[in-house]
Formats: sequence, structure tokens, C-alpha cells
Amino acid sequence: MDRHLFPTRSLRGTLRVPGDKSVTHRGLMLGALAQGESWLYHPLKAGDTLSTAGVMRALGAEIREEGAHFRIRGVGLALKEPGDILDCGNAGTLIRLVSGLLAGQEMFTVLTGDASLRRRPMGRVTAPLRQMGARIDGRDSGRLAPLAIRGGGLKGIRYELPVASAQVKSAVLLAGLFAEGETEVTEPAPTRDHTERIFRHYGLPIEVQGNRIRTHRAQPFAARDLTVPGDFSSAAFFLVAALITPDSEVMLEGVGLNPTRTGLLTVLKEMGADLSWEVTEGQDGEPVGWIRARSSQLKGVAVDPSLIPLMVDEIPILSAAAAWAEGETFIPGLEELRVKESDRLEAIAKNLNNLGVKTEVGPDWIRIFGGSVQQGRVEPFHDHRIAMAFAVCGLQTGVTVHDAEWASISFPSFWEDLDRLRGKD
Repeated sequence: MDRHLFPTRSLRGTLRVPGDKSVTHRGLMLGALAQGESWLYHPLKAGDTLSTAGVMRALGAEIREEGAHFRIRGVGLALKEPGDILDCGNAGTLIRLVSGLLAGQEMFTVLTGDASLRRRPMGRVTAPLRQMGARIDGRDSGRLAPLAIRGGGLKGIRYELPVASAQVKSAVLLAGLFAEGETEVTEPAPTRDHTERIFRHYGLPIEVQGNRIRTHRAQPFAARDLTVPGDFSSAAFFLVAALITPDSEVMLEGVGLNPTRTGLLTVLKEMGADLSWEVTEGQDGEPVGWIRARSSQLKGVAVDPSLIPLMVDEIPILSAAAAWAEGETFIPGLEELRVKESDRLEAIAKNLNNLGVKTEVGPDWIRIFGGSVQQGRVEPFHDHRIAMAFAVCGLQTGVTVHDAEWASISFPSFWEDLDRLRGKD
């Protein structure tokens, strides 16, 4: 379905974005492993996380939707062998993290997903899990889904991540809950730490010393309620929309402000953004607060590569900001974008060119020459973040977004929320 957006004069209002996708995935998994009943409050209910709920149900957990929340009755550390293949849909976080869980279970499972997910690399996860003793097979020698996992009999390992990846780190740590001895993961650079925080929330073994994270075999643990903060990655679309649209001011409330997720705020401030934010509460281990964005004259910058792991999902919307900035913006360290839901680096360049913005692209970098956005057509390439980022990029000039429904993978109310800020109720 195409969505046509006419030129936008201003954006104004206050908004609460849906629950954090990363925390929702982990809350569903840990709730399923707990003993007893718990509530997952204000989760994201979207394509990816509904896939996680479905997989955990197939593994024995009772997960019911109660209004805006999930009620979960866990089965404990021993999940039930499913009677069919587990469908992970489009959710890369799900297939990688649940591979870690299933590697520790004395049973046989098969994981698959949609065509996009079956193209995404799994070798970075299956390699350390095999080192721990899991028997995993799949296409291309286990580097692509579908994956067949025969778990159990794991031993702890010391594993140095070849690239900074919260998903690989989390898969190994989850497997470590079922392994004999200690499991240690060393990160080359900090990545989002939702797994470490949720382990602490549930009282699971976790020790963090600098870039080393350790865990060991878990004992049965009691269910606990978990409140999910608003998703910073979803908030980012409206922050940038307000910055690049004249006469605009947008306030986002209840947003997760985990410092391993907010590298975008640092870069936008360097670009001259009129942004303010404050942590106002702690919510089950996650810092939560508000962010305000006002129209700004942005300038191009060279992004510090050390910030990329702290904003990897926000590169598409940063590219939209760079398209409206004065001068050049250089973004390095983007090799991970090649293996997201789409080849995001290529998708960013093609959509910027569709909107009249000059770019140069290398194997792991992009240079954006800002200041010349035109009316055009956006192609999401089956990627929710590309659809939303380039809808924002074309707001002032007018834009047509092809296959606009891809936004629902992570942000089902995106188009309605955007219309409300545009005064289109």
C-alpha cells in the first residue's frame, strides 16, 4: 500500500511512543523461563514481538494479551519441545536470542522466518553456541536459517565477540544460563545492555567488569512483573522530524534513555540540534524520561565511529537529518547495516538519491551532501526503519512511501501519530 504525504508546515504536540522492542523481546523470553505468573506492562505489540510471543507459547508458556499488557505464566527453565517448526517472522532479535535459549534445552527444535530473515547471517550466533556444545545445522553450514538445533550438554566458554553485537552477546549469555561452568563474553565496544539489566531484574547470575560480562548456570527463579519503557528508536523518528521541519516542537514522554541506546542524541547535538532531555525515573532497571525537540538549523558532521554501536538502529533517521543539514555528513563503521532487514546502507543511498540528495557510499561508510531534498518516492526494501526514516526525510517536500505497512513491524501507530503531530486528526 502506498502512502502519500503532502508537504508539512509544522509538527507540534506531545507523544508517547510504543514500548521498547528490545526489552519486550527479552521480557517475553525471561517471563516464559520464570516460575509462576507475571505481567509485562506496556510492551510493544507489533509484528516482531508478536512473533516472539508466538514462539514462547509454542515452547510451553501461557501468554495472553490483557488490554495493553501481556500476562505470562512461565514454564520454568525446562521449556517444552514444540510439535512444529518455530516461525520467527521478520524478527532477527528473536531468532538469534532464542537460539541461545534452545541451545541449552534437551530437545530438538527448528527455527525459520520470512524471506528477509532467511537471508540474514546466523553464523555469528551458531559459531559460539557450537563451541559450547550445541548441535546446530542449517543452510550454508548453519550460517543461514532455517536452523535445526539439538540442545543440551553445554559447557561455558570465554568468547570474544568479533564485532560489537548485542544480539550475539545476548545469545551466548542466555545459553550460559544452562551451561556447566562460567560463560564469559568480551565486547570490542559497548553495545546495548538490556540483557544484563533484565538478568539483574530477575535475579539471574550476571557480572560486568569493563568489557567482560559473565554468567553461569541459573537456578529456578520466580516470575516478576516488568514495565517496558518507550522505545528510543521509535522516538527518534519524531525527534528528527521536529528538528528538520520549520516552526515545530515535539515532546516525547516515557522514553527509555538507556545510555547504550542514545548515541543519536550526542550526534544530533553536535549537528546543532535544539534538543533537551532528562531521566526522571528508573523503571525495572531501565532509565526513563522525556525528550524535547525544536526546529533547528543542522550542520553536517563527521560521526565518531565509537558511537555507531550505540545508535546502529538510528542510522536511517540520522541520514534523513543529514539530508537537511548544511554541508557534508560522514558516517563510518556501518558494516552491520549490510546485514539488517535490508542492506540498509544501500537502501539509505538509493532513497536519498530518489529524493535528490547526493551521496557517496563505501563498503562500510556513507557521505551525505545535505541541503537539496526534493519531492520523490520512497522504497522501504521490506524494512520498517527505512520506510519511516524516509517518510520523515520527505515531510517538507511531500513524499510517497511504497509498501508503507512495513512500519507496523516495530511501530504500528506510526502513521496515525505522525498525522496527529501534523494536525491531521
